[in-house]
Formats: sequence, C-alpha cells, structure tokens
Amino acid sequence: MEMTKRLLFLDDLRHPIDAYHYTKQDIFLRDDWEIVRNYHQFVSSILVEGFPEFISFDHDLADEDYLESDSHEIPEKTGYECAKWLINYCMDHNVELPKFFSHSMNPVGKENIESLLNNYKKLTR
Repeated sequence: MEMTKRLLFLDDLRHPIDAYHYTKQDIFLRDDWEIVRNYHQFVSSILVEGFPEFISFDHDLADEDYLESDSHEIPEKTGYECAKWLINYCMDHNVELPKFFSHSMNPVGKENIESLLNNYKKLTR
C-alpha cells in the first residue's frame, strides 16, 4: 500500500491545536490533520484512505463506545491497541512504520505506545 501525504490524529476529545499547547510541537499547527476518535475510526481510516505519513496517538480513548447493550463491558481499545494493530498491518503489508508521536497526557500510556513503536522500528532496520 502506498503512503499518502496525510496526518492522522487519534484522540477522543482533543484537536491538534490542543496538543500543540502542551507539546510545543510545530506539526500540530498544521491544518491538514485527519482526526479519528476511536480504534474503529483509526483502522477504517487506514484501510479506506491509505497509509498516513504521520500518526499522533492519544492513549486513553472514550469508554462509552465499548459498552454492549446487555451492559457487559468490552475491553477498552486504547491508543496502544491502535499501535499494535498498526504494527501488524505493517508486517502483513510489508510497509514501513510511518513517523509517529504520542501526544497522550497519560505518561505511562504515552511511554507504552512510543516504546512499542520504537522497538518495532529497531527490529525492522
């Protein structure tokens, strides 16, 4: 699959400009971000629109999408789950991991996402 010149922003609440305010990363000032709010939108965006050149991950995504009608909770699909899906996608389609960042305010979640993706990058060099 060919990489597209898209920027993908995974966050259930915030917009890229919000992430700029606390990260001071200039890329968040760009106005061409595609915003996805949950795991399903993340996966669908890549499958339908193509592989982005850059992805910014939030870790904690809203829980309300993950309740079944009989009130049994489905495990939350976090930004970490999205990162794991992305790695599997890269392996299955023989594509390089896009550039990435985690703008999550959850320090453990941020570290987990970045460690997972950075470790995969090291393995594929």
